[in-house]
Amino acid sequence: MKHTITTAQAAERLSVQPAKVRKLIQEGQLPATKQGQRYRIYQTDLKNYTKHRRKKEAQSKDQNCINTTLMKKQNNSSGKPNKVAVKNGIIYCGDALQILPTIDSGIAQMIVADPPYFQVLQKEKWDNTWRSADDYLDWTMQWARECKRILRTDGLLYIFGQLGKREHVWLHSCSLLTREMQFHDMIIWDRVVGYNERYDSFTPKYEMILVLRKSANSKPYFNKDAVRIHYEENKIQSYLKDKRYKNKEARERHLRKGKYATNILRVPSLKGSSKEKVGHPSQKPILLIKQLVRSSSQKGDLIVDPFLGSGTTAEAAERNGCRWIGIEKERKYAELSQTRIQDQAIQPEINIG
Repeated sequence: MKHTITTAQAAERLSVQPAKVRKLIQEGQLPATKQGQRYRIYQTDLKNYTKHRRKKEAQSKDQNCINTTLMKKQNNSSGKPNKVAVKNGIIYCGDALQILPTIDSGIAQMIVADPPYFQVLQKEKWDNTWRSADDYLDWTMQWARECKRILRTDGLLYIFGQLGKREHVWLHSCSLLTREMQFHDMIIWDRVVGYNERYDSFTPKYEMILVLRKSANSKPYFNKDAVRIHYEENKIQSYLKDKRYKNKEARERHLRKGKYATNILRVPSLKGSSKEKVGHPSQKPILLIKQLVRSSSQKGDLIVDPFLGSGTTAEAAERNGCRWIGIEKERKYAELSQTRIQDQAIQPEINIG
């Protein structure tokens, strides 16, 4: 395959054993394509891994050198979580249940929550923390209540989830969450490509985003014009030939604004060879999160992500001129997000308008 290398070649470039490279691939830290029993790695993915994930060389011990990295080990006698300011936002490295209560009430215009799905990524420790589904549901309601508290009355809370044979707890989550807050919408994220082939049912290719507002009387901010989908030029010209429309100029102005996006968002999931991937096993596409951010926030608004992960929400907030707060329990992902936002090097691969 063009522009790919073997695990042995990758190991040589990283100065590690091939077994270490295979482990990185199996853990989802290094994207790869399987050919028979062997893996092929895109050179761009190896470059991204080296830039964002590989341990940095020991830093200078000069006492006058100020270390601002979130990953710096320090004595924290106050018991407060580590945090670092990055451009328009703040990254907290710690547990969401400990940090959310420290945020002032009623200040978040929108909250984007992509929590662990509960025993879906079975190799990931953070997805298998709870002994039972009931424990997971109790935990879900704890952080959701804090999100409700910090949300503005005109704000929206977006929560990711999915259905499947192991993911049926999502149904119970939705039931409980809509008792706590007012149901607003259910968005279907069409991933375009199916995943996890099953022998006895249709191949799934979507995830869901439950949208909640603070109360039944809440009137959330939502800008439908910000997420219009532009028509292709040949489609516009075809529609203009429709003789039913007498005012061609008005018709063309309408068409060039684009059509309103529906609550089925068709955005391709990130493949192993994607240039956008930065090393998180459940990273969401920037194009998907950007649509949520553009529709539900304005420049200067505050966006909160209780499970920051790879930092996609923070990047979308930065691009929209918003302030943001990201909380991430796993130190390696908190550092990954920090590096990503500082560099702003990841660009979306497609543009749907």
